[in-house]
Amino acid sequence: MTTETENRLQGMRALIDALGLVEAERFVVSINRERFDYTTWRKTGLPDLSIDQIAARANQLSAKLGTNP
Repeated sequence: MTTETENRLQGMRALIDALGLVEAERFVVSINRERFDYTTWRKTGLPDLSIDQIAARANQLSAKLGTNP
């Protein structure tokens, strides 16, 4: 089992790898800004795709918008 700090670091690395630095930061800010039930959001707020598929789509959108790091 990882510590909370290790878990946060791994999560941030995963977000940055999937979304890029700027979009990862925007994601974190959006979650911190609003009060909501993350578990419910996770079940209903994301498309039924694997993390690899989500990352691929995020990277495609980033490339299209010219925001790749």
